[in-house]
Amino acid sequence: MPAFHRIATLVLSLAAAGLCIAQTMAQAATPTVRLRGTVQSATPGTLTVRERSGEVIELALPDRLVVSEVFPITLADIQPGSFIGTAAVPQADGTQRAIAVTVFPESARGVGEGHRPFDLQPQSTMTNATVAEVAAAPAGRQLQLKYRDGEKAIVVPPEAPVVTFRPGDRSLLVPGASVSLTAQLVEGKPTALRINAGRNGFTLPY
Repeated sequence: MPAFHRIATLVLSLAAAGLCIAQTMAQAATPTVRLRGTVQSATPGTLTVRERSGEVIELALPDRLVVSEVFPITLADIQPGSFIGTAAVPQADGTQRAIAVTVFPESARGVGEGHRPFDLQPQSTMTNATVAEVAAAPAGRQLQLKYRDGEKAIVVPPEAPVVTFRPGDRSLLVPGASVSLTAQLVEGKPTALRINAGRNGFTLPY
């Protein structure tokens, strides 16, 4: 079922159940979704994206839209003390194998800290945590991550993309740009709230 059809179904189900939401809280109560895809076109007020499922979605762009540029760095940039987020899949030995890693800038330290399921692919997880140790592994590096409620061992293979981000602007939203965004129904219209984008053909890993 298309992403925003799922939201609409949920909203209608809540209404049918008799759950009344105050008008001032309606927007906050509307679920958000993550969309990943490629920009098809953009205007000052709208963005059309072909989502990875093939669905083409037109989104409204609010005045206070937040845009970040995601760009590649190297595995060597991950050091003890780095605060990272890593999409990974569990391995038989209890470790997690990284699909991709984001090294957060210091201003974003602590954002989303913890370990949880992630929607990138079946059984994938997301861990946002501080790197306690970095060690050599048979293929790549092994990171010991610590967060408030626990720790995880993450093996990062050489082919796993490593990225970070910085403030961007709407000039990144050009046809062909790779984007990952958070969206929500606002006054019945799919609306982008935050957008991560790559520059000059860089494809976002997630």
